Amino acid sequence: MSDSTRRQFLGHGSRLGIGAIALESLLRGQSLASGAAKAKRVIYLCQSGAPSQIDLFDPKPELAKRFNEDLPESIRQGQRLTTMTSGQDRFPIAPSIFPFARHGQSGATVSDLLPHLASVSDEICYIKSMFTEAINHDPAITFLQTGAELAGRPSFGSWISYGLGAINEDLPAFVVLLSRGSGRPNCQPLYDRLWGSGFLPSRHQGVKFLSSGDPVLFLENPAGVSDAGRRRNLEAIAELNRSAHEELGDPETLTRIAQFEMAHRMQTSVPDVADLTGEPQSTFDLYGSDARIRGSYAYNCLLARRLVERDVRFVQLFHMGWDQHNALPKQIRGQCRDTDQASAALVKDLKQRGLLEDTLVIWGGEFGRTVYSQGELTADNYGRDHHPRCFTLWLAGAGVKAGHTHGATDDFSYNITEDPVHIHDLNATLLHLLGIDHERLTYRYQGRDFRLTDVHGKVVRGILA
Repeated sequence: MSDSTRRQFLGHGSRLGIGAIALESLLRGQSLASGAAKAKRVIYLCQSGAPSQIDLFDPKPELAKRFNEDLPESIRQGQRLTTMTSGQDRFPIAPSIFPFARHGQSGATVSDLLPHLASVSDEICYIKSMFTEAINHDPAITFLQTGAELAGRPSFGSWISYGLGAINEDLPAFVVLLSRGSGRPNCQPLYDRLWGSGFLPSRHQGVKFLSSGDPVLFLENPAGVSDAGRRRNLEAIAELNRSAHEELGDPETLTRIAQFEMAHRMQTSVPDVADLTGEPQSTFDLYGSDARIRGSYAYNCLLARRLVERDVRFVQLFHMGWDQHNALPKQIRGQCRDTDQASAALVKDLKQRGLLEDTLVIWGGEFGRTVYSQGELTADNYGRDHHPRCFTLWLAGAGVKAGHTHGATDDFSYNITEDPVHIHDLNATLLHLLGIDHERLTYRYQGRDFRLTDVHGKVVRGILA
């Protein structure tokens, strides 16, 4: 359905209000299908700041013999550097100080920093050959989330909301949860545009749950306003908005009606989903004691499970603190303490509840880290700069090949040697798992049909079950 046709459809059906929007979503979803969907819901664990693949997932034990040697020019090949290390006199090799071991029947290699994640490696698909063009944080995380380095495009979750719609009409289709890590807490900010709807209708933007006060702003009625009074108020506003839409034909007016109705339903549904008092002690034993601390990564992982349990379509966690340019060994230990147990617990919890079969879990950052040290290098301390040429991301759940490692890098974890996977390829594959053909999920804006994968992307068949 073209954008102009969609506007005409909504204009003629304005008296149907929200029912017209629901029907439009249904028709659109049918037209975008690429086959039977394996995934029904998504939990995206975005590790903001770029985790070091060479210290977590991509061991290079032979580098121990090359400590403090210069990175060979034949490996770097004049590739682009950030301004933070481009002025260095040399690029000394910094082998990881952390041991690795193989785990499970799959024999996946995982750092000792992640013992909990290692224990579920047979449920996980590790992609060690991710790459991107962006070399600085803001364009890179914008690219990861929207498929473009420049701000203004719809986020991944917004595309899913637009393409598939909500499952549970009492909760948003797209929810965002934020946490701040203990590794490097004062690092890059996260902007609301990372979960924004861009040029899509605004009802598809992510709804951010807060870590203090009401989970969502203005959830409670103002003092002196009853539920019945709020209901009458909403009905009167909706009638005015319908009249405005009949006169002006602006589709955002219908969005406003739908969002007011959603906000009213959320007054009951959000407090229920955010209330953890009914969870047994075994849940907190699984996720860790931090799961009782609102706003922590562990709390957000548990809340993500509760949200997808109630059929929220797309839940995105952002965990800050992975940007470790110096004192990496100390800082990465803190980040792993924040995330390891809860990430593994989420996979285990979803599986034991039968939700992993149709829920897709994604874990990863915007790029990787360099094998050479940024700043001073000692036997037990180093930093690492940004590295877009290769990094590791993992997937679990619906339609993903479990217990599998995809791709490989060279002896320096600097260049990809097998099965490269671009961000556009990843997004094409994730959409495929959701039953969407990435080339057909488009939106006409300013005379052009836009899509999440731009004019690129191919489904990575090697990671599909």
